[in-house]
Amino acid sequence: MWRNYLTVGVRSLLKNRVYAAINILGLAIGMAACLMILLFVRYEFSYDQWLPNSDNVYQFQSWYKSKETGEDNKLQMTPWPAGKAAAKDFPQIEKEVYAFTTEPVMIEKGVAITIKDFIYTDGNLLEVIQLPLLSGNRADLNAPGTAAVSRSQAIARFGTDNVVGRTLTVISRGKSRDFRIVAVFQDIPKNSHIEANAIARIDYVAWNADTPDALDCWGCQNGFVYLKLRPGTDPKSIEAQLPAWEKRNIPIQRTGEATFDAGEEQDWHLVKVKDIHLGEGQDGAMRPGNDKGTITTFAVIALLILGMAVVNFTNLATARASQRAREVALRKVLGADRRQLIIQFIGESVLVAFLAMLIALALAELLTPAFSAFLDANIRLRYFGADGIILPVIGLVLVVGILGGLYPAFFLSRFQPASVLKANKSSAETPGTGRLRQALVVCQFAVSIGLIICTGVVYAQTVYARTVDPGYKRDHILQVDELSRYQLIGRGQQIADAAKRVPGVQAVGRTGIGVATTNNSNTGVMVPGRKDPVTIGIYSVDQGLKDAIGMTLIAGRWYRTDAPMDEVNAPYPPDKVAEAQLTARGGNIVINELAAKRLGYNDPKAIIGKTFRVAMFSEEAGLMPVTIIGVVKDARFRSIREPLDPMMFVNSSTGGHTHMIVRFNGDPVAVRRGVEKAWQSAAPDVPFDGRFSEDVVEELYNAEEARAQIFAAFAVLAVIVGCLGLFGLAAFTADRRTKEIGIRKVLGARTRDIVRLLVWQFTRPVIVANLIAWPVAWWLMRDWLNKFDDRIALGPTPFLAAGALALLIAVGTIAGHAMKVASANPIRALRYE
Repeated sequence: MWRNYLTVGVRSLLKNRVYAAINILGLAIGMAACLMILLFVRYEFSYDQWLPNSDNVYQFQSWYKSKETGEDNKLQMTPWPAGKAAAKDFPQIEKEVYAFTTEPVMIEKGVAITIKDFIYTDGNLLEVIQLPLLSGNRADLNAPGTAAVSRSQAIARFGTDNVVGRTLTVISRGKSRDFRIVAVFQDIPKNSHIEANAIARIDYVAWNADTPDALDCWGCQNGFVYLKLRPGTDPKSIEAQLPAWEKRNIPIQRTGEATFDAGEEQDWHLVKVKDIHLGEGQDGAMRPGNDKGTITTFAVIALLILGMAVVNFTNLATARASQRAREVALRKVLGADRRQLIIQFIGESVLVAFLAMLIALALAELLTPAFSAFLDANIRLRYFGADGIILPVIGLVLVVGILGGLYPAFFLSRFQPASVLKANKSSAETPGTGRLRQALVVCQFAVSIGLIICTGVVYAQTVYARTVDPGYKRDHILQVDELSRYQLIGRGQQIADAAKRVPGVQAVGRTGIGVATTNNSNTGVMVPGRKDPVTIGIYSVDQGLKDAIGMTLIAGRWYRTDAPMDEVNAPYPPDKVAEAQLTARGGNIVINELAAKRLGYNDPKAIIGKTFRVAMFSEEAGLMPVTIIGVVKDARFRSIREPLDPMMFVNSSTGGHTHMIVRFNGDPVAVRRGVEKAWQSAAPDVPFDGRFSEDVVEELYNAEEARAQIFAAFAVLAVIVGCLGLFGLAAFTADRRTKEIGIRKVLGARTRDIVRLLVWQFTRPVIVANLIAWPVAWWLMRDWLNKFDDRIALGPTPFLAAGALALLIAVGTIAGHAMKVASANPIRALRYE
């Protein structure tokens, strides 16, 4: 019997090649999309699952919620003293270790190079996060001055991975430091929240000998705290005690009349290492994470595309019912019951799904390398093993085959032999099937139109993000990093002067904040008549920054060299006597518009000359009186996803700068080469790291662009699948209505009248689909756009454009059939009537 079913199914496919090709190709596209998304989802959930013995390892995260603005900042980082206090107060914590990332310099063959992804730790990180070792002993990392390196780093530095016992020398904080290598670990795969080429053990207290305040700073988030809990510990029980723990441990800071509670805006959370990548806290991450909402969205879209392909199968099967009605009737006359017919038609559907899966697997094999490269992931297609897809493949074939064939099977098997075999009559087209096909076509095009709208909105927002006025002149800027290196303290002005002499350079400025920089520095400003300090961002700049970065002055003036009070140079190394003297003297500052509003002045001109008291240095120094001499236009230095920051710019000629901004005019390559040469002449011991602002901004919005491209790819797939189904329906409809059209032509209908009739039949569902897709897409895109601080208006353009495009595609798909049938000679259609 099964052999007979298979023979009939194959013959049916061969007899109707167009129908078979449409069904198989449509299902193959949907299945391929599902397989690719299955690989993506599985990869996203595989992050850190490979870490051995990590079920009790947690990251201690601090999440902020601003009292003033209500803004959330969910950091993976935590202050250093928080980990120590937690380990002291909670006996459930077996081990605690603090780690922070940095990029030390190494001198190799006389050339300074930067070591990326270098981690300093105050404890044995390898005993908490047990990275697989190739050689050495993880217990040996307990002693300060030891290090573990990755295999690729060992080969890059020493030419071999047999490096246990050798010395790794780096320059960090301006000093040359030697570390004895005690272990080599396997290269950390991309599906990990950790990025590390080397892990070096230090004495953190001695490390901060020059800045002892860092050991008590509960508001300094510079690193990560990892906790290993004792077996059986419930992390929720620890989290429940954290509010009381916070009050016991975090001291109230008093600077003059200002008081600061570093824990007032912080909440603490224990997040399992395996959950970090998809967790809520994603700010300050070592490696960018993801969110479950994005993964769910892509998975749903892939299922919708597969559903569209199944709809095609159902539509075409019911449309072809008249061609198989007599076959069903004859089988019933010869003794076949309905159950056998249902099994036969479902079996044919599974056969189609199986053939489609073979094509889908071929597509997946071809596309996986490019897909993996696009996502910067390590996605692999395996059939067997723990991460094999053979079981999902079999399941997908059965589910798609059964779902696709279920309705046609029940529909075809209910035909009555007497009715079907009666002369000149068929019961194939029973009431309601036409309406069902119309409804399914509406659903198909609703999905396609919705995806086109989402693609348009995401793309428009990405373009807007890259081109919107940031409040300063972002073009023709070369941004040079590395200025915050300890070995460059006191040499910043020399480097800036050397860059100014490069042909084509118009202005040079040094700053603590630049284009798309990630550092945050805040202080409290006391406003007369207000008890609590106002939080304002504070960044060091020099006099040349305004012209270099192109900020706009809207009130007052910028810094001048002939005004001694304009310069506030923090002493280095920190000197409490000098800080107290400078605090007593006071200084002048420039702020932005938003800072003026936060301080109570909506008119920027009104705040000029006003004096406030600012926590500038240590608690002992007190509050510094500062006079506002200028207000600049708000500048968006960070992503438009993030709210604008209120900022004050403190003029310093000696330090506190992280970047050098070079404004140029002329050949960018020549200017960069000239600035690099000037840098190497003034600072040969620090690598040059200069990037153009356009490149920095492009990288900043790579995630949005990737999202737009993924939506575009899904939209194209949805349109292709929808058009395949529409093409098949149009072909069968035109064939079924051949005699009707012949009669219409004999009675005087013109070709264009018949074309309009057929086109209207298939464009009505597209119009109805717009009415469904528009509100759904509007709701989804409004929610997505609300995540941006600055965004495009959600106007009618993408909706009208998507609707018109879908309509044009539908008309183009069926126009060929309509023209062919409408222009045919009616005599051929009516010759047997």
